[in-house]
Amino acid sequence: MIGRMIDSLGCWRGRRVAVAMSGGVDSSLAAAALSRAGARVIGIHMRTRAANSSIACSSKDDAADARAVAERFGFEFHDYDLHELFRDAVIEPFIREYLAGRTPNPCAICNRRLKFGALLDRARALGADAIATGHYARVRLNSDSGRYELYCAADHAKDQSYFLFGLDQSQLARIVFPLGALTKVQARAIARDMGVAVAEKTDSMEICFIPDNDYRRFLLEEAPERLHDREGLIVNAAGEELGRHDGVHNFTIGQRKGLRIAAPRPLYVIGIKPETQTVVVGFAEELFTRALMIERMNWVSIAPQAAPLRARVRIRYRSNGSMAIIYPDGDTRARIEFDDPVRAVTPGQAAVAFDENDDQRVLLGGWIKEKQ
Repeated sequence: MIGRMIDSLGCWRGRRVAVAMSGGVDSSLAAAALSRAGARVIGIHMRTRAANSSIACSSKDDAADARAVAERFGFEFHDYDLHELFRDAVIEPFIREYLAGRTPNPCAICNRRLKFGALLDRARALGADAIATGHYARVRLNSDSGRYELYCAADHAKDQSYFLFGLDQSQLARIVFPLGALTKVQARAIARDMGVAVAEKTDSMEICFIPDNDYRRFLLEEAPERLHDREGLIVNAAGEELGRHDGVHNFTIGQRKGLRIAAPRPLYVIGIKPETQTVVVGFAEELFTRALMIERMNWVSIAPQAAPLRARVRIRYRSNGSMAIIYPDGDTRARIEFDDPVRAVTPGQAAVAFDENDDQRVLLGGWIKEKQ
């Protein structure tokens, strides 16, 4: 397996490639394999922790692990402090989205703004031809269209293409995903065989800066002054008052627990109205809808078009997607109509469209504005 992986990266021999190194096994293997393939690797670690702050996607141990891999394989290494940009580009939008009654997707924002934004800029300043990461995804150049296309990884359980829908052509042209053709099991085996010290390191889970996955605690600690006087009503679809709540930031679409309302059947959050601090609840069947609107849309593997197109659309990461027709409204907005009703459309999350004839190819993606 090592030989095949090294051979697949042979095109980078002699070229400078920066690798975003988190300190985990995936990015460490990406750097080590490129180095073995003859690339002139530059390891870059992104520090997101400010002094006396618990907010971080990386720790001192992670930085040390990344540096140790660089020393083991003999390539250049840089450790950049990007905690202010991380705060402005990822943390603050995360807080604002919850306070506005939406459920954010910080990984997609981080990928575009930091990993393939700020870090790519740093890489180019260091003379790198491209930037590589440990993401499980694939990029191909379509010789007919001249566009770089984003594809799912070979390991569907680890595929991260959903989170990469925001990347534009200038970014995709400079990206390398060395692990895209591997399964996670294969990646760990290769890392062990190559002597990568972090081969058995546990993967990070959930949102990296909220390791316990308790976003309510996080909001209370990070924005307590913005959580005052946010009480409101819990109503049904007819507008009848059923209870009260402490703030719409405590709720997401599809939520069942924590409503504290007696009902003959389980109730779920089916709508959030931040302008009136109102939470709307209903029964399970009321969670389904046939259409939604997306905004801030990015055309990934295909050029913008005005005509409707069919695609398989995923409205959450762990989803097989549902067939739909996409009706573009200019280049950055679209209405999506599903063949069959979909459950729990959540404003603030991403809707990502995959080719109906090749459901490995990412066509476009955008942020869900509202269900219709």
